Amino acid sequence: MRKLVGIVLLSVLSFTMIFAQSGQVEIFSWWTGGGEEEALLATLEDFNELYPDIEVINATVAGGAGTNAKAVLKTRMLGGNPPDTFQVHAGWELTDTYVIPGLMEPLTDYLKAWGVYDKFPEGLIDIVSYQGEVYSIPLTVHRSNVVFYNKKLFNEIGLTKEPETWNEFINALEKVKAAGYTPLALGDKNKWPAGQLVENLMVAEFGAKNYNALFNGELSFNDERLDSSLEKMVQLMDYVNVDHAALAWQDAARLLYEDKAVFNLMGDWAEGYFKTLGWTPGEDFGWFELPGTQAVFVLVSDTFGLPKNAPHRENALIFLEYLASTRAQSVFNPIKGSIPARIDADPGNDPYLIETAEDFRTLIISPSIVHGSAAPEAFVTSFNDAVNNLVTTKNVNQAKQMILWAAEDVNLLTD
Repeated sequence: MRKLVGIVLLSVLSFTMIFAQSGQVEIFSWWTGGGEEEALLATLEDFNELYPDIEVINATVAGGAGTNAKAVLKTRMLGGNPPDTFQVHAGWELTDTYVIPGLMEPLTDYLKAWGVYDKFPEGLIDIVSYQGEVYSIPLTVHRSNVVFYNKKLFNEIGLTKEPETWNEFINALEKVKAAGYTPLALGDKNKWPAGQLVENLMVAEFGAKNYNALFNGELSFNDERLDSSLEKMVQLMDYVNVDHAALAWQDAARLLYEDKAVFNLMGDWAEGYFKTLGWTPGEDFGWFELPGTQAVFVLVSDTFGLPKNAPHRENALIFLEYLASTRAQSVFNPIKGSIPARIDADPGNDPYLIETAEDFRTLIISPSIVHGSAAPEAFVTSFNDAVNNLVTTKNVNQAKQMILWAAEDVNLLTD
């Protein structure tokens, strides 16, 4: 019966695609700056070459590193005015907010009809699925446990080796500080960059298996390794720029480009940003994993789903099929600084992306908290608030208690 349904669906799809290549399609995202915007525009241009009679409405919302866009999207979705498709991080950001309330269409049968279901890693398919159905198409894969550094300053200061241990990292930060530069660039105006630091410290302290167990309900958050993670965050705050709370992530990354700072822990969308500034990977900037996380791939994935009652549903499906293609994934990702979610797509000739693609295939995957993959939105918000409180007060016990309350509120283990 399932095979028959697939054959019927394929026939319907073929008919739909022939007669739906006109009209509009609204694509909602928060890609408005740096390599992200450039990648989006290049991809939409390529889509228009294939489907010149479909008018693309590029509905981007700037500000808040996605926070503003998510608020606008929620208002539209709950108000019965959805876009045709929208950017959303893989995992709980979609599942908790829109899938469980019944606002999304499953895409499993479409992926199979398009012949691409098995082109995505099983672990990633699991993250974008709920109760056995896929609800979004993965476009990008990012790694968020990466420390980028200014190679010119790194060498000028006399650093000769990328840090591999926590003590080596702290020693490097001390040398940078003594040389008069900002050791660790941070821009946590929107809270999540500081939360991203802490989540990666948690991966380092717990290890990938135990970190993942926190969110599978197999391990309690009331653990001394959480204390250690928060204590290390307090330690790092001695090395960040004093104006960190006034800066966005791009501003912090730019401090490296302007030869004002040496290190910046950021998702590898920063790699795309550096390239738009004219930097060459491996020459102007280098990278290494946050010490303690070398064997882990902390995953962030941008995906696109299909809302129920999409105004131009047929065109949305055409666009989603395009995003699932190696063509779209190979256009978008090298510009943004991400790797394709499809394992058979070309990551390009960028040495960072080639290395990252190999790590994606071979390392243990852990989901990001602050980018919506690991836990429901309520936990993410409270987690970021707890970290923001920690940054301000340096009170580890208070921050831990706030995280325990957040975990308890979403039925994760706390004892």
